[in-house]
Amino acid sequence: MTERTAEWAERALAEAADRHAPASREEQVLERIERARRRKPKISEERVTLAHGAGGKASRTLIEAVFVDAFANPALQPLDDGATLDLGTGRLVFTTDSYVVSPLFFPGGDIGDLAVNGTVNDLAVCGARPMYLSAGFVLEEGFPIADLRRITASMAAAAAKAGVRVVTGDTKVVQRGKADGCYITTSGIGTLDRPVTLGDTQVRPGDAVIVSGPIGEHGITILIARGELDIEADLTSDTAPLHDAVAALLDAVPVRMMRDATRGGVATVLNEVARGAGVAVTVDERAVPVLPVVSGACELLGLDPLYVACEGRFVAVVDGDHASAAVDALRRHPAGEGAAVIGTVEADPPGRVLLKTAFGGTRIVDLLVGDPLPRIC
Repeated sequence: MTERTAEWAERALAEAADRHAPASREEQVLERIERARRRKPKISEERVTLAHGAGGKASRTLIEAVFVDAFANPALQPLDDGATLDLGTGRLVFTTDSYVVSPLFFPGGDIGDLAVNGTVNDLAVCGARPMYLSAGFVLEEGFPIADLRRITASMAAAAAKAGVRVVTGDTKVVQRGKADGCYITTSGIGTLDRPVTLGDTQVRPGDAVIVSGPIGEHGITILIARGELDIEADLTSDTAPLHDAVAALLDAVPVRMMRDATRGGVATVLNEVARGAGVAVTVDERAVPVLPVVSGACELLGLDPLYVACEGRFVAVVDGDHASAAVDALRRHPAGEGAAVIGTVEADPPGRVLLKTAFGGTRIVDLLVGDPLPRIC
């Protein structure tokens, strides 16, 4: 080998090493993340924190390490928005949720219609037709009866709009200072009238990811309504029942899974899909619908709209060949006028959500530990 040839070979090897070094470092980071995810959930804290109720990593750890460990059974195992139960004569979905939003009244809604719409939507994204609700109230001593009447009137109006009935309930009163005015727990039952099976395990490479409208409106509305920030914006919560829009989508195209993007926002839903299906989800940042006022508020506050809660939006994964038809079906419904395809499902890297940024780069969208906006629902 001549001196010039040896010099060329050394340069080529150095260039090759430089090209592969970043990829190697990236693979090492991804592998460390995957190892952490595979570990059995373990709570290191001795007391519950706000992060445990925020819908992120801390919430999932609490759920898996405490509740799933205690109540493990096949109906609970999928950890969907509701449990699908086969009664032999038919299938139904059962769900429950609690609401502790602060403030109780906000632009576009209040804790009452939020409690009804949230439970109706949990049933709907499981493919069910919502039918009956229960309502449990925890009231603080001294809570104004006028406010309670306002809340129950809002619940009644929301139930009528969704075509469901509140058929049972419970009321408890605690001493002054032992609660924050009013907490509500609603449970719901719906019937599965379509022969569909929805869930993360149905998702496969080649599918399309759709969001039913602009994201982040509810979370930013609540944050501004608290009056802790010197921000004014013409913005209202997106709280709304989604069952009709969901039904239109189910009738139009093959749907793999659906989930409403509440605590933790769209990013949390996508991470749950990627992890549950063992696939990668790639999102195009430019395709994600965000109102300018929400985008501006998030930029000012250092928030990512993908993690901000919605109460009238859902994420759906559909057969990739039917993505356009799915969007068309949603846009014909008032609750889906802003629907858009925001990404695709791919085989690799499994369990990851990747965002193609507006600047041309790619970054990992991981689960947050907690939520920068506690008590938004």
